[in-house]
Amino acid sequence: MHIKSILRMLSAILMIVSLFMLACSLLAIFEQETLLTTLSLVIPAAIGIGFFLVMSLVSRNDKKPFLTNRDGFLLVTLSWVFASALGAIPFVLARSIPSYIDAFFETMSGFTTTGASILTDIEALPRSLLLWRATTHWLGGMGIVVLLVAVLPALGFSAIRVMEAEAPGPSVDRITPHISSTAKMLWLIYLGITLLEIVLLVIGGMTLFDAVCHAFATMATGGFSTKNTSVAYYKSGFIHWVITIFMFIAGTNFTLHYRLLTGKPRSVLKDTEFRVYFAIFAIASIAIGFDLLTHGTYKSFGESIRYSSFQVSSILTTTGFATADFGTWPTLSLTVLLVLMFIGGCAGSTGGGIKVIRIVVLFKMAMTEMRYVANPRGVYTIFLGSKALRKNVIYDIAALVFLYFVFFFISVLVISFTGVDILTNVTAVIANLGNIGPGLGKVGPVYNYSFFPWWAKVWLSFAMLVGRLEVYTVLVLFSKKFWKSF
Repeated sequence: MHIKSILRMLSAILMIVSLFMLACSLLAIFEQETLLTTLSLVIPAAIGIGFFLVMSLVSRNDKKPFLTNRDGFLLVTLSWVFASALGAIPFVLARSIPSYIDAFFETMSGFTTTGASILTDIEALPRSLLLWRATTHWLGGMGIVVLLVAVLPALGFSAIRVMEAEAPGPSVDRITPHISSTAKMLWLIYLGITLLEIVLLVIGGMTLFDAVCHAFATMATGGFSTKNTSVAYYKSGFIHWVITIFMFIAGTNFTLHYRLLTGKPRSVLKDTEFRVYFAIFAIASIAIGFDLLTHGTYKSFGESIRYSSFQVSSILTTTGFATADFGTWPTLSLTVLLVLMFIGGCAGSTGGGIKVIRIVVLFKMAMTEMRYVANPRGVYTIFLGSKALRKNVIYDIAALVFLYFVFFFISVLVISFTGVDILTNVTAVIANLGNIGPGLGKVGPVYNYSFFPWWAKVWLSFAMLVGRLEVYTVLVLFSKKFWKSF
């Protein structure tokens, strides 16, 4: 275990977080907010930058740092925990969230792009803290470690270990020959699409501040809004459709965005995962739309489709925005949304959940096994598009999904000790493990998580981390073999 190298990289990550915190403090100064609010952002930023300077001084004569797979897992997990721990301090210092555990829950929810909140009056927060809250989303969306990878050549460090440990999907797709160049390209695409959405939201009537915060949350598939009623505050169909489309874009593999930008649209349309992802979105939107129209929830089919498409895109991509209290929708609609909570977006996107690609592979695996049972002498290969999948990849996916559900059931048992009803219990767990945010029952779109006891919030924060880092990265730290010969 290369502790010094891990601390050096960890300090660099905290410095990046601190610089964004300082940027938010500039808004506090511009808005002439209280000195306490400004200092609440400056003080933790100074701590993060100070830690980086100390580690730079200590390791200035060291050779190029080296990380093993174990080091990569530990670094990534610690990065998200420490970033959330540091990022929670402004809320406590500004007295916006008096309890540090509540502030940590809120910040972990931000960085993991979960969107679960304990705040009862969001609009009461200073604008600088609302911007910081949205920024935690945006940093966590593409990944704070991936952002570090984009600048790692300047630190003299090989990045594939940490990139693979944080990557949201079965594997890391290189879109350029060098992993650091891939990280830069992904962040540039991420930034470009975010800016485009900001422009469209401003055109739709949002203020620049609200447009920035909502674009940050949309592209990160996070769901933090600046309004108590989320996107339902805006009665504009244009704004609803813009956010619906950009949530769908954010839930798509960013490698496909690169292919589209480089003039390869056919490869996007041929991509198996994308086609299944689009089919799920379209079928679920139409089914819920008809259900809402049939039950008279909305007057016209167009209005029903607008609300159903928004909520399907929000839940499928694990964003968590809401334009309505979908907890009051008909049973069929709620059932479809509940199923979508377990699916998630595409691999290589900012979305959470199990991921569409894994659902596709497991389906193909099941069909192959059925063919084998019917004809044991046959030789069968599982293909994804034109590419044959290796057995170790299939086993890895099956094992991950199994662990995902094991952790889900354990979490349901843990949260059941709070005494909440089963609907609230189950959906609170899947909403945090899947990085969705709102669930059903007492954690529905018009409620929050403030009523949970402190220990339940700690466990749900842990669930957010497990879900965002794809189970293995976190749970492997609890195995004896990981710490052997430490």
